[in-house]
Amino acid sequence: MAIVDVVVIPVGTEGPSVSKYIAEIQTKLKEYKKAGKIDYQLTPMNTLIEGELADLLEVVQAIHELPFDKGLDRVCTNIRIDDRRDKSRKMNDKLASVEKHLNSNGDNNENI
Repeated sequence: MAIVDVVVIPVGTEGPSVSKYIAEIQTKLKEYKKAGKIDYQLTPMNTLIEGELADLLEVVQAIHELPFDKGLDRVCTNIRIDDRRDKSRKMNDKLASVEKHLNSNGDNNENI
């Protein structure tokens, strides 16, 4: 199981807001999730998607194409892939591991 950190940047929009494009991307991701191929999490700065690498690359291509389908002539997409093969871990497992370390430090968050 791999995790992709993806940012799709539509270029040449009518204004500085791109939330309507991001909403369309989230709708497409929901379709892939319903099909059982991925899970995903929207954040204020990116979207995290987890699944099998081949599925993730398919999804990234699909969401990269969406702004073109709306008439834009340029889209920049940044991706970062975390593909760990020695064990299967999900996004929530990674967060739980960090929380475990935080809790073992006596709830002292001053060092964060």
